[in-house]
Amino acid sequence: MIETKNVCKRFGGLVAVDDMSLTIEKGSITGLVGPNGAGKTTYFNLIAGLFEPTSGQIFLDGEDVTALKPHDLFMKGLLRTFQIAHEFSHLTVRENLMMVPPNQAGENLLNAFFRRGMVAEQEIEIGAKADEVIDFLNLGHVSGELAGNLSGGQKKLLELGRTMMVDAKVVLLDEVGAGVNRSLLREVGDAILRLNQERGYTFCMIEHDMDFISRLCDPVIVMAEGKFLASGTAEEIKSNDAVIEAYLGAGRDRAAERAEAGEGAGA
Repeated sequence: MIETKNVCKRFGGLVAVDDMSLTIEKGSITGLVGPNGAGKTTYFNLIAGLFEPTSGQIFLDGEDVTALKPHDLFMKGLLRTFQIAHEFSHLTVRENLMMVPPNQAGENLLNAFFRRGMVAEQEIEIGAKADEVIDFLNLGHVSGELAGNLSGGQKKLLELGRTMMVDAKVVLLDEVGAGVNRSLLREVGDAILRLNQERGYTFCMIEHDMDFISRLCDPVIVMAEGKFLASGTAEEIKSNDAVIEAYLGAGRDRAAERAEAGEGAGA
């Protein structure tokens, strides 16, 4: 679904993403992990059109989309969420969902005055779609609540719901578990799995919670210092020495030596 070829992004003398060539398979839930500063969010921003690569190419479903902007990619079915939810806080949950579909008839001033029937008919259709999404995500008890009053987990569910309003092809999830309590995180995970299994959504997610990654993702891709480091199942990644070294650095060996010395002294 997504392929990047030799993608680089430089900010002056800083190389944030360095020669990244990856494929995200259609219908997969791919995890993207790595230590802080690894370049994960910059890489997401390149795929989502927020940044233009310094060099390299990005493909969506076989089409070169390297130079496209976020609104163009949205129309092609590529959406992203953010670590901090971007809801319309003074609109209700249902209204937030109804804002999403593009090219609504009521957005045209002439239609609003002279084609009110058409506008009303489309609004009913969009409202029905929103109600279906609310039911799917078990948000019925807060459908009339202002989105700004939701908990962190409910806001993440709402962001997933907004992707459902346009039947996205691929969704980039940036730390969907951040600020979410464990019970709601399970609901978020269940929703992602259902969207993947029942509706064919392709997901790529940045996440630091390896238990959450292990439950959802295969494969898991690791970045470090702007580069590809490793790929495999969650269990393979957890036991990969190069990955452990990237997260813990040289201090790992010293910590192991201290632990061994302590065990010896205690014995």
